[in-house]
Amino acid sequence: MTVGHRSGPAGPAGRMRATGRRAGAVLGVAASVLLCACGGPAADGQPPAGSAKTPAPHDRPAGAGELPDVTGLPLTTAQETLDAAGFPGSASHDALGRDRTQLVDGNWVVCFQAPAPGPRPGAAEVDLGVVKSEEECPAEDRSTALPGATTTAPDLVGESVNVARAALAGAADVTARDVSGAGRMILVESNWQVCAQTPAPGLPLEGVAAVLDAVKFGEECP
Repeated sequence: MTVGHRSGPAGPAGRMRATGRRAGAVLGVAASVLLCACGGPAADGQPPAGSAKTPAPHDRPAGAGELPDVTGLPLTTAQETLDAAGFPGSASHDALGRDRTQLVDGNWVVCFQAPAPGPRPGAAEVDLGVVKSEEECPAEDRSTALPGATTTAPDLVGESVNVARAALAGAADVTARDVSGAGRMILVESNWQVCAQTPAPGLPLEGVAAVLDAVKFGEECP
């Protein structure tokens, strides 16, 4: 009588190995079920369902969203507020029209802002009109009416000396002098206002030596 080979393992050891393989398969299926139930990553690389959230300001495109009102705030605080709202890189200018540079932002206060507060669906570059902390805001932003350089002299009385000098760029030479009687040197021209000018408004500038009579802002012209 010929005895054939058995197809499966014989004895207790063989039964243990077969049982172990079946248990491993069951554990693998259970792990897959748990992974899906816990919201693991989907096969297509998309976030699991239910994970969507409202974008934070820094997740939105820069310059879009609700533009806050920052008038009345110190310039430093206004810039931080705009940055947090998703409007970084704001610009600032002297609202008194004296073309002063904001060297220390904390010393300036916001009087005007453009564009106005409100929803902004697209990119918006914010420009802030400011004055020094100890100054009063003007009724309107004077920087929008700065005289530009032309071939004839504009009316410069009341302007700062630095703004007037830029407007007289077509003259052969420009001299500014203190007419208060104190004989002071004019060092920071944005701190001085024009009381009188030569040539008079409307006269040609080409080849002319222009003169600006000035006193400090806050002083009376003679």
